Amino acid sequence: MQRHVRRLMAAVGAVAAVVIAAPVAVAAPGDGSSAGPRTGEPSAAAELARPNFKMPFLCGQTWVGSNWDGHSPGHSIDWNHYAADGSTDDFGRRVFSSAGGKVIASYYSTDTGYGNTVVIGHGNGWQTRYAHLKSRGVSRGDTVKQGQRIGRVGASSAKYELSPHLHYEQIHDGSVVVSVIQGVRWSDFMKRSQTSRNCG
Repeated sequence: MQRHVRRLMAAVGAVAAVVIAAPVAVAAPGDGSSAGPRTGEPSAAAELARPNFKMPFLCGQTWVGSNWDGHSPGHSIDWNHYAADGSTDDFGRRVFSSAGGKVIASYYSTDTGYGNTVVIGHGNGWQTRYAHLKSRGVSRGDTVKQGQRIGRVGASSAKYELSPHLHYEQIHDGSVVVSVIQGVRWSDFMKRSQTSRNCG
């Protein structure tokens, strides 16, 4: 009799453990709306809410973007503009907002390598970051339109000696994700030219 009771209690305990554990196992795969640790891709719902981001440069200009292996943070893009002779000529060129939104940060970073930095919130957890600017043309709390000038390309950094370029990130729910710019998905370790259609 006691053996039967012990078996019954063990069976009840096993069922209870499955019932308690099951919701956790089911909830975990779909609970995050931000980027996965390896892919850098936002969830399907976040992707649908992604703004139609344009290049952060004057309409008609062609820039070379590089998302290079080892770049920190991952998925970010370094942009350069080249003169006809092949030399870079981006220092001081105007930087424009990729999408409309509100400036949530405009500062000189002394504890990271970002230097002059602007961060714009676009709603639904989406942000863009523009770093190493020569100058910032907006302040925290400003509302900006797509194609509005927010700064100029520079090489500012409190930690590193840099050549001029624009460091650019698309962020969702606090995680840097793979950028989509004018319909082009910037997969990791990609280098290519793109022409701005950021015409205001």
